[in-house]
Amino acid sequence: MRIENDSIGPVEIPDQAAWGPQTERSRHNFATGPLMPSAVIRALITIKQATATVNGGHALPQPIATAIIQVCQRLLALDDQALMVDFPLHVYQTGSGTQTNMNVNEVIAHLATQQLGQTVLPNDHVNCGQSSNDTFPTAMHMAAYPAVQQVIAAAQQMIATCRQHEATYANVVKLGRTHLQDATPLTFGQEVSGWRATLETDVSMLQEAQTHLLPLTLGGTAVGTGLNTTPAATQAMIKAIAELTGLPFGSMANKFHGLSAHSELTAVHGALKTLAADLLKIANDIRFLASGPRGGYGELHIPANEPGSSIMPGKVNPTQAEALTMMATRVMGNDVTISIAASQGNFELNVYKPVIISAFLESCELLAGGMAQFDFHLLQGLTVNEKRMTALVDASLMLVTALSPHIGYAAAAKIAKTAQKEGTTLKAAALASGQVTAAEYEQWVDPLKMAKPEA
Repeated sequence: MRIENDSIGPVEIPDQAAWGPQTERSRHNFATGPLMPSAVIRALITIKQATATVNGGHALPQPIATAIIQVCQRLLALDDQALMVDFPLHVYQTGSGTQTNMNVNEVIAHLATQQLGQTVLPNDHVNCGQSSNDTFPTAMHMAAYPAVQQVIAAAQQMIATCRQHEATYANVVKLGRTHLQDATPLTFGQEVSGWRATLETDVSMLQEAQTHLLPLTLGGTAVGTGLNTTPAATQAMIKAIAELTGLPFGSMANKFHGLSAHSELTAVHGALKTLAADLLKIANDIRFLASGPRGGYGELHIPANEPGSSIMPGKVNPTQAEALTMMATRVMGNDVTISIAASQGNFELNVYKPVIISAFLESCELLAGGMAQFDFHLLQGLTVNEKRMTALVDASLMLVTALSPHIGYAAAAKIAKTAQKEGTTLKAAALASGQVTAAEYEQWVDPLKMAKPEA
């Protein structure tokens, strides 16, 4: 162990640890829940690198600035497993993320001191006029933006797979269903086109919403006034962050808003929740249409990825649909968490920041990963049971809708009810009614033409 001091007093720290006293206090005071996401740590390190780049030779002696920059570069080059060894703090800590900001400051200062051979201080040199109140929300946006991009990429892959199925099954007619009851026919390609268009709408909303994550709160410092920094330094730091990340980040117009509210993250997560709701619907459609193989709808075949039961031999379950729908419910729960947390700030500071970004990033990880595995393990291998589809269409009473323009709604309804009551086919009931000839029935009741009336 070694002894280090902070403003409260001495702290014993494991000798091999790169962190300092504030991190060590937090490690013991807040020991419950998941660790702070690595994306937040990487964003904070990037902020410190940008700060040192701007302040070198001005607010910071150049040798110290150079050492900080080099340490940041080394840390960012590590994979997550190696990186997170030095960042042991949990999400559930102070609501401003101060302990994690200081964890980053302390680690960089410790490593820069070792490299330079002279003392580099976590507050005066690495933090250098910043506040956790503006660096942490800045890191939240920096972590959230690329996470949303990964979700969009996964959704676009699902869209591409849907397009392939649309083309393949453009003329495979199946029974439509509304209110869980038989409806007029459509093609499976048309049904898939609805899924595809839904996902395209979700992507469009996400692309528009994520632009609101580009303005950064950096420069607001403690309460939004910018005390201990300058507008010029802030602009230079944000420009450096944009260059380091390759993303078009800019400065938030009103820093008081940026510290005290997280409307942007709440709104973007609302779009993620919408995507989750739509994925739940699509996955449910597929698993119900694939139900069976003898006692269900039986219209779709899904890949057999693993045995479905420990007791029933030969059983295959829609496990990818089950996994994706569970993820969707988690995202919906995260939306509630984020909405409540965003509403609970006090005066000049929202103090629910860590849980907001943790929930947000979890949703992105679940959606991006869940869609990717659903697409690869299920959607791409989806095939139709055309024989079953045709049989259900042929047995449907709702084909009578095609007769309605020719014999009237009431007469058509009577034919359908007669067929249902007597257990006959629609064609038999129609011919028995005397209102339709066999030739007329064949001409008027064409399921493919009903699915594509303007073709």
